[in-house]
Amino acid sequence: MQLGMVGLGRMGGNMTKRLEAAGHDVKTYDPQVDSTASSLEELAQQLDKPRSVWLMIPAGLVDSVVGELAPHLEQGDTIVDGGNSYYVDDLRRQTELRERGIHYVDVGVSGGVWGLRRGYCLMVGGDDEAVERLRPVFEALAPGVDAAERTPGREGDPTPDEQGWLHCGQVGAGHFVKMVHNGIEYGIMQAYSEGLNVLKHANVGSRDEAPDAETAPLRDPDHYRYELDLAAITELWRRGSVIASWLLDLTAQALHQSPMLDDYAGRVSDSGEGRWTVQAAVEEGVPVPVLAASLFDRFSSRGEAEFGNRVLSAMRNAFGGHLERSG
Repeated sequence: MQLGMVGLGRMGGNMTKRLEAAGHDVKTYDPQVDSTASSLEELAQQLDKPRSVWLMIPAGLVDSVVGELAPHLEQGDTIVDGGNSYYVDDLRRQTELRERGIHYVDVGVSGGVWGLRRGYCLMVGGDDEAVERLRPVFEALAPGVDAAERTPGREGDPTPDEQGWLHCGQVGAGHFVKMVHNGIEYGIMQAYSEGLNVLKHANVGSRDEAPDAETAPLRDPDHYRYELDLAAITELWRRGSVIASWLLDLTAQALHQSPMLDDYAGRVSDSGEGRWTVQAAVEEGVPVPVLAASLFDRFSSRGEAEFGNRVLSAMRNAFGGHLERSG
């Protein structure tokens, strides 16, 4: 199948390679790297009708690129947004493109920089006609049935979800599912980080610290004299543990390379999906305390809690004369 790819960064570039390796004809445009086209107009001219153009660009650029690309497309063509857009924006864009007769498909993509080799988990939203036309692309990008053992009870020919892609529903559904996927990812990552932090401090009883009136003393120092090898523990958990996962695999790899993770400052970004997941939960009236807490912890990691902590310290000093402990 022929496809236009806009954006050849870490994701788009590898997706293009995977598609070409599967025999697809991919025309490309990215002003930052060598491409088959020097403009969006030229890209549209390189594609046979009905055209399909996949955008793999930051969410903040999608509107401008769609606005520039759409005039060069015709009725029956399709624009695919494979980035991390807000699903509400998908609904608006669909309305605008429908007036031109252009299909709009949203695809939540999970797989990161490993997707070239492992394949990409694809969460798809859009009308049946456009999605079905793109089926060969989804099948080439997806990991395939061998990526996981078949779920007990499933029989017959493997379904698309068993291959690693799913038509989740109408426009917006793909990015909605990916939004919640990333919210869950926040929570899982937070659980690993908090648990490993408890293990890291299991030697607190061996520290020689002077008594401090402002800090609750450790009741039984002898209970906390363990020098634990976190790299070894995460490697252990990868094998037979109920908390094994790909995220744990990556954590074990990072700790093996740098046991104290010295190359990281601990400032954790959030690209939007966690916020949108919590917002959707509020509007649906659904409790998500773990996901919300993991999002707020990311804010704290970037220093956004600093002033609030100063307020707390000021209040303690004001009502009880409690001075801040240095260090």
